[in-house]
Amino acid sequence: MIDALGAIVGKSNVLTSPEDTKPYFTDWRRQYSAKAECVVRPGTTAEVSRVVALCAREGVAVVPQGGNTGLAGGSVPTGTRRELVLSLSRMNRIRTVDALNDTITAEAGCVLAAVQQAAQEAGRLFPLSLAAEGSCQIGGNLSTNAGGVNVLRYGNARDQVLGLEVVLPDGRIWHGLRGLRKDNTGYALKHLFLGAEGTLGVITAAVLRLYPRPTATGTAWIAVQDPRAAVELLARLHEQLGERISAFELVSRECLDAVIAHRPETRDPLRDKSPWYVLAEFGDNGSAELLHERIAQALGGHDAVLAQSEEQSRQLWRIRETIPEAQFTNVKHDVSVAVSKIPELIEHAGGALRAAFPECRPFVFGHVGDGNLHYNVGPESLMPRRAEVNRIVYHAVAELGGSISAEHGLGQLKREEIHRHKSPLEMELMRSLKKALDPKGLMNPGKVL
Repeated sequence: MIDALGAIVGKSNVLTSPEDTKPYFTDWRRQYSAKAECVVRPGTTAEVSRVVALCAREGVAVVPQGGNTGLAGGSVPTGTRRELVLSLSRMNRIRTVDALNDTITAEAGCVLAAVQQAAQEAGRLFPLSLAAEGSCQIGGNLSTNAGGVNVLRYGNARDQVLGLEVVLPDGRIWHGLRGLRKDNTGYALKHLFLGAEGTLGVITAAVLRLYPRPTATGTAWIAVQDPRAAVELLARLHEQLGERISAFELVSRECLDAVIAHRPETRDPLRDKSPWYVLAEFGDNGSAELLHERIAQALGGHDAVLAQSEEQSRQLWRIRETIPEAQFTNVKHDVSVAVSKIPELIEHAGGALRAAFPECRPFVFGHVGDGNLHYNVGPESLMPRRAEVNRIVYHAVAELGGSISAEHGLGQLKREEIHRHKSPLEMELMRSLKKALDPKGLMNPGKVL
């Protein structure tokens, strides 16, 4: 098997030694780790096709992997059967940029920041943006339907995709790289693979949407008394500024304190402390002065700071991007409810957690503009009781008609828990799709289903 793989991708791109394979076998948070037979690093779609076809013949499972920055254990082996890790990192080419069609075609191994940079060089914007954008890869972003901070204006990763190229579980290639905004010719097959976490096929390339770059931007750090005030502020900003709002992030004081403790060079943006903050981003065509004037008027009497330079804006966003690593070892949740129910979720989950675990310390932050919260719970001593903590948070989410996974996927982390939150019919339909496309169950087994 190793020799056959080497004949396809070159011997140097089949990794077998423990020191070479270790980074591929353990997830970013070091919560999931298992060995596989090897790591294979193809350089072209044709090589991916031949590798997957070989695995199908030999009954070896395939674990597709991008930047391995996921938080749900979806990109690493389970160790329960013969597996290999298929790393897409060598497939990192920008194939085409069509500025007139506002599209970019990128291979799955392209780092997200590289796609953003290629769009910028073409005078366009690729709006998908998240904390791991310097290392996560576009294939992983699409396979998990990543969200990020700009969902409020531009939508999830799914909304950025016009076409896909996918290697199916038997090795055949679906050539769906179409840059069409209208294609009403039957089932929209691309949506089967977006958010499927590599369980139905391997995304090897995508045609992505581009947008005009705003000529003026504004970044504001705003103090609010509580989450309800944040939601009400969002409604007011929508009324007064409309689509100029691209991001609206809620940050608790606990999260800010954690960042300052983790990186002492971080400065508190405001003089007076507040229990909650909002980090908002705005974009418009026209002058920065006019946009800043509109933002200041819309904010009214709120205690806020408006970045006066790109560097000040980066400093504010650096606070938000540092939150995950600043509270690395705690019980993490990626949940969503209707925007109007965000305050109820925070209140109900917090009350139930404090009743069960008086020592608990919630770290709440996230994309309030689209109802997605990262409701993380410390201290680290609660990690052994993660299942109990999860159950409390997920119950509060379910009571409000929400979802237990907003943008991180199910992976291994929520594979069993999802049975409590989806109907038997939904699970049956998902299994039917899996069986139809991957009858041997070789694509990323033990994830999602």
